[in-house]
Amino acid sequence: MPELPEVETIRRTLAPVLVDATIVVTLRGERPDDILLDPWPSFAHRVRGQRIVGLERRGKYLAIRLADDHYVLVHFGMTGELQLARPNDPPARHCHLAFVLRSSRAVPGIATDRKGRFVLRYYDVRRFGQIGLLTADEWSRHAARLGPEPFDPQVDPVALWRQLGRRRAPVKAVLLDQTLLAGIGNIYADEALFRAGIHPLRRCATLSAPEVERLLTALRDVLTAAIQERGTTIRDFRDGRGEKGTYQRQLQVYGKRAGTPCPRCGTPLERVRVGGRSSTACPRCQPLARDAPRSPLNDVQRQR
Repeated sequence: MPELPEVETIRRTLAPVLVDATIVVTLRGERPDDILLDPWPSFAHRVRGQRIVGLERRGKYLAIRLADDHYVLVHFGMTGELQLARPNDPPARHCHLAFVLRSSRAVPGIATDRKGRFVLRYYDVRRFGQIGLLTADEWSRHAARLGPEPFDPQVDPVALWRQLGRRRAPVKAVLLDQTLLAGIGNIYADEALFRAGIHPLRRCATLSAPEVERLLTALRDVLTAAIQERGTTIRDFRDGRGEKGTYQRQLQVYGKRAGTPCPRCGTPLERVRVGGRSSTACPRCQPLARDAPRSPLNDVQRQR
């Protein structure tokens, strides 16, 4: 599933091309009703002729802002992709809808037809993604339901420690809860927990304040590096120009087979299930200390 770095990469790829372009028409592909939150005729009619004025991202959501202050909201599900193409290029399988666009200016790095048109196609093999048209108020309310992003300077390790202290669930499961921190999924939760030396099955209430501070730093470092590498491509992810990400070359534990030597200490890695998700951890670098005492608040304040 595209997580924060992948969606940010898509946004950065598409923004220079889409901003100031006008939606000429929307083309029906395979089974668009599986993807759209609105009836097909209504959606196609309402976006026709609209100029794109911005691309925003919130957590794992991409929002294409239109001139009439509506937003085309895209959630990519497991295998969703937005791909740029020439109008005459035939779509591949699993293309569910396409926007034909025209730009009044030169489109950087995109081949257009003689009328200056190009296409943005939405592909989704598993059809878990969603696309809908929202008003500005609806988009604001939706964004407000998500937690802050790890990069938000207002995300304070002490406040985060207090929040986690009220949870008895495993820390990996809570990291995937988008109402706590938005944008984190399976890949970057595993990688950050490994960097922080915290087992995915550790109960949140057992985490010390210094551990939570270490975890927040690890999340920020991993997400920053993944954005710089334009995301992680395990199987499906491509940016708007069809290019793969490269952060998979830096993965330490995510997706590794059980028994693979830990990249830090050589101990065989283990695979565990957390909330129905498979997770990889090192039992030595990430000890499962379920009954670890929580540090006093002033311990972390003295360290900061």
